[in-house]
Amino acid sequence: MLGAIAGDVIGSVYEYHQIKTTEFPLFPKHCRFTDDTVMTIAIAYSLLENVDYAASMKLFGRKYPNAGYGSHFIRWLFEEDVRPYNSWGNGSAMRASPLGFAIDDIDTLLAEAKRSAEVSHNHPEGIKGAQATALAVFLAHKSESKEYIRTEIGGRFNYDLNRGLAEIRQTYEFDESCQGTVPEAIIAFLESGTYEEAVRNAVSLGGDSDTLACIAGGIAQAYYKTIPAEIATKVVDLLPEDLLDVVNRFNREYGL
Repeated sequence: MLGAIAGDVIGSVYEYHQIKTTEFPLFPKHCRFTDDTVMTIAIAYSLLENVDYAASMKLFGRKYPNAGYGSHFIRWLFEEDVRPYNSWGNGSAMRASPLGFAIDDIDTLLAEAKRSAEVSHNHPEGIKGAQATALAVFLAHKSESKEYIRTEIGGRFNYDLNRGLAEIRQTYEFDESCQGTVPEAIIAFLESGTYEEAVRNAVSLGGDSDTLACIAGGIAQAYYKTIPAEIATKVVDLLPEDLLDVVNRFNREYGL
């Protein structure tokens, strides 16, 4: 899970200052955790405490209201009723990585990913994005090959994962949708050789960089098993105690 959070932090400063290169400072001034981190931790907390996904997201979201949520989601956070708003935004996918580490059965995983998405993002594309992300993490954690992951995710969710980063980078722009983010983030992982390279690939596409890197980073941690110590240490230092406590508890519970 820390891999997703690190991706979010690294991508945070490039979200509205898009770049088209893998050569950039990982932790420039003003890098921070965003809504991607807060909601990822909310899902992890829900799994640890067996708390309803919406209740956990509202708990953490209200505690960190300035993390950069979209206008529809921030409204949802502070509503008393839990009413999804038919979103296909990538918010359902960026928070899904803990599911892939915690659940050991594919059918259960897909059902839980759907549940975690549809409390807010109940559009079919929003649900599909969460399921694809969670399944990619699951398969990577199980040490399946990259080609197997490409074929399984591409076929199951009708994502074109046969494109290359160089091709995508030429025309890719900021895209907040699941269908315009999740495939590209997975490709960023597929073309990587290390955790850091996966995150750099994702940011270099020049899009919604914190979410692209969050998704790619979660899958990369699952696949490569480790995060460079200098990256992990920097990210841990940026997290408030309550968020870090959930991360540490999740890592202990699931052997990460």
